[in-house]
Amino acid sequence: MHRRRTFEDNVVFDTPDLMLRQSGKLLRVRQTGSDALVTYKGPDEPGKYKSREEVEVAVSGVGTTALLLERLGFACVFRYQKYRTEYTRSGERGIVTLDETPIGCYLEIEGAPAWIDSTARLLGFQAADYITASYGGLYLALRKQQGDLPADMVFPGRAT
Repeated sequence: MHRRRTFEDNVVFDTPDLMLRQSGKLLRVRQTGSDALVTYKGPDEPGKYKSREEVEVAVSGVGTTALLLERLGFACVFRYQKYRTEYTRSGERGIVTLDETPIGCYLEIEGAPAWIDSTARLLGFQAADYITASYGGLYLALRKQQGDLPADMVFPGRAT
């Protein structure tokens, strides 16, 4: 194990007209324990594997960062939570994460394409099982199907 099970609270910001979402970009603030990160993700690159530019910076607090982003014209458009456990193997350049979300559990396998495929096979998965959609996309699709889900993907009792 690389990192024990940890609760993460994520807030996605966008412009009022959803310019970032429409261009395939993401601006997120993530709180993990006392740590906070701001992340920019660029548009997905086409292909079998999900790949996109990612830039992260540590910040001192979520509240102050959210206020700064709001002052710049961004607003919270989606919030999602998960418990994440990270796994690595000595001498290998990749990481497997187990994300427990309010809509189910997901494995994320990050690394070089050959490592992703061999690790997936080792875990009993094949390329047909791969999901490259974001949690926002998965949740939006589920809300369209079920209709009665809240706007944000949060655990009951952890909404604050």
